[in-house]
Amino acid sequence: MFGFFKTAKPRRIQFESDGQAHQTIEVSDKETILSAALRQGIPFPHSCRVGGCATCKCQLREGKVKELTESAYVLSEQELDQGYILACQSVPRTDLTIRLEQAQVPGPSPGAQTLCGRVTDQRRLTHDISALRLRLEQPLRYAAGQYALLSVPGIVDEARSYSFATPSTRSGRSDVEFFIRQVPGGAMSGWAQGATPGTPISLQGPFGDFYLREGQQPILCIAGGSGLAPLKALLEDALQQHNSRPVVLLFGARTQADLYCLEELAHLQQHWAGDFTFVPVLSEEPSSSPWGGQRGLVTDVLAQHTRPNAQAYLCGPPAMVDAAEAQLQALGVPAEQIFSDKFLDKSSLVHSA
Repeated sequence: MFGFFKTAKPRRIQFESDGQAHQTIEVSDKETILSAALRQGIPFPHSCRVGGCATCKCQLREGKVKELTESAYVLSEQELDQGYILACQSVPRTDLTIRLEQAQVPGPSPGAQTLCGRVTDQRRLTHDISALRLRLEQPLRYAAGQYALLSVPGIVDEARSYSFATPSTRSGRSDVEFFIRQVPGGAMSGWAQGATPGTPISLQGPFGDFYLREGQQPILCIAGGSGLAPLKALLEDALQQHNSRPVVLLFGARTQADLYCLEELAHLQQHWAGDFTFVPVLSEEPSSSPWGGQRGLVTDVLAQHTRPNAQAYLCGPPAMVDAAEAQLQALGVPAEQIFSDKFLDKSSLVHSA
């Protein structure tokens, strides 16, 4: 007679990678995968926690979940077909098996770590993008293109995800840099604009599967705004490895004032072992400007610079990434050769709710 008051049995989640089981946790009634993982000490990659950034995407291998919001906005059709879900918006309905992806770094797999560091430098790159340089308590190994979760103890306690703007090294790096774009009301981005040297900071990472794949195909990179960070790191890392694959880097910005790291990009172009083409594209440059370069959107010039056998890497605002992915496939680039990293801040989530 008391069956109606029976407590729901906790669901179990088994995490695996490369086909090997690593850890199993229990999930309370109505608890999301992400909340359960973080509560039990698993450094699960995440950022917005409201289904807008896809940082917490993972592959559901077995079981069923209840999705709290529509995931098609941030996950591609291919990802949905492959069973990817958003951990922050998925409540288990059965026991689950979840596959987590991590980039393979040469040598022993580093795994995610939590490190303390301090700000060593902050400088403006544009009117709304700053470079934040940190010195960590010990070297961190990561793949160029990956990201980390940053928080400032006692100031910005909720971690935010930012891509490394510095290339990796086999022995790891103690000095790392991130590009942070200021957004209205953004706690971390607002703090970063005035960060002072010596301020303690906490870093979790590395996370993500955005990294340069092996191959001989031409490399096509498409960046927008602060999305230049991981692509710059990826290309600088490849330069250190004497990579000679042909490269085209398309950089979308609003005006000339929004272009940055031009000296670093010129260095890449000058020292690359093969062909390296850099094309900035400005969408809001005044018509009276003497600018003689490309105008419009990055997608307007894709057809001129895309080879069907290219391997494409995209990073920037979701609208840019989605449009570029669709056009690249229309131009003959296979979906499995297109790798993307969408940058989405909380101010953008108003439109996706």
